[in-house]
Amino acid sequence: MAKKRFYITTTIPYANAPPHIGFALEIVIADILARWHRLLGENVFFLTGTDEHGVKNYKMAKEVGLTPKQFVDKNSSYFRELTKALNISNNYFIRTTDEKVHWPGVIHLWNILYKKGDIYKKFYKGYYCYGCERFITEKDLADGKCSNHPNLEPELIEEENYFFKLSKYSNKIKELIKKNKLKITPEKWKNNFLSLIKDGLTDVSFSRDKKHLPWGIPVPGDKNQVLYVWPDALTNYLTGIGYPDNKYKKYWPTDVHLVGKDMLRFHTGIWPGMLLSAGIELPKEVIVHGFLTVNGQKISKSLGNVVNPLELRKKYSADSIRYYLIRTIPFGEDGDFSEKALIERHNNELANKLGNLVARVAGLIEKYGVQKTENKLVKKLKLKEIEKHFENYELDKALNEIFAFIDVCNEYVQKTQPWKSGDKKVLYELKESILKISELLYPFIPETSEKITKQFSAKNIKKGEILFRKIEV
Repeated sequence: MAKKRFYITTTIPYANAPPHIGFALEIVIADILARWHRLLGENVFFLTGTDEHGVKNYKMAKEVGLTPKQFVDKNSSYFRELTKALNISNNYFIRTTDEKVHWPGVIHLWNILYKKGDIYKKFYKGYYCYGCERFITEKDLADGKCSNHPNLEPELIEEENYFFKLSKYSNKIKELIKKNKLKITPEKWKNNFLSLIKDGLTDVSFSRDKKHLPWGIPVPGDKNQVLYVWPDALTNYLTGIGYPDNKYKKYWPTDVHLVGKDMLRFHTGIWPGMLLSAGIELPKEVIVHGFLTVNGQKISKSLGNVVNPLELRKKYSADSIRYYLIRTIPFGEDGDFSEKALIERHNNELANKLGNLVARVAGLIEKYGVQKTENKLVKKLKLKEIEKHFENYELDKALNEIFAFIDVCNEYVQKTQPWKSGDKKVLYELKESILKISELLYPFIPETSEKITKQFSAKNIKKGEILFRKIEV
């Protein structure tokens, strides 16, 4: 019997600057889900990468005296570095400047939509936000500025572009979302999007004039236009698994598109419209995480309050950063980032609770050994609840349950006092329970989990090195 498969994607961020902590949250969530599904024995494909065309990249490259390709090569390398720094287990890293892997699929999809009669050319006049890399409407404005980029002045642009007939698929998309055929999680974001499109989806610009943007994939059959972000960037979810070659069907449709709340409308509006037009099956689910804030303010490159996770990684372990992000921020909600809180979590929970349990039990086993017995202690682990939390993407709650069991194990050590009794059966229960804890923690803190599993699976268990050294404040 073939393995069940699981395909998960992150959004692909613009390669106009190094990554910030908000994207680190997204990629860590995706990695935890990918690792969990591998633990379940599924055939997992996990895709991430960078979006490298667009006006913003072109303009910023000029400002720093680089060619657009040199500029995006440099910034894309930071995102690739982040996957290594945070121990991310992605199967592939896609770049939209890849002419062999990405471009053929984008052009193929464009031609299908064009032949269908769903792409047409018209003259357009509207406000363009360079922060969002998109044309914006009146309802996107607050005091004449884009609500997502209040410090950037939208530019009034007039040009002839190709447009996609998204309005043609508006009712179908609404119906699919209402019936959960295209599922949006958490529920509040489903309601939010349905409210946003209650008056229907409008046609969207699919190209830019080369006079304004010479950097992008050329429009097939029109040397004066380049593809706009939607047909280019969104198609990565197909090209990253082999589209237009039929091998993409091994993983398609996506089980989970993981997106930030500002990306929801594109993944549940424009992208399903493109797929319906092309006759390609829709993603199963789009799950939405909140924003990270600093002092209650959204983290944004344009606001200048960016926390660089690569710099953070120089000070703290990947596992400490991963643990803090997930334990602190409920899925789908905004959360405030604080280095002080990261240190507190590291010291009080990873070092004091988990690290202390592992060190004490390993030391006692080294001294007294173990004797196989029924493990009554592990029955106090609420495994079904943990599995349910994973199904609902409540990763913070899953971690809470695992750490509640770590507390139970620490209390059991205190209650049974094996350092006095040398009770080998008690130590066996603790050993087996720690191995179960390690398995469940693997998606969250894989490096630590691997160390614990190796230590407690050995024939002769020894105390070993300290898992988490206290961070002095």
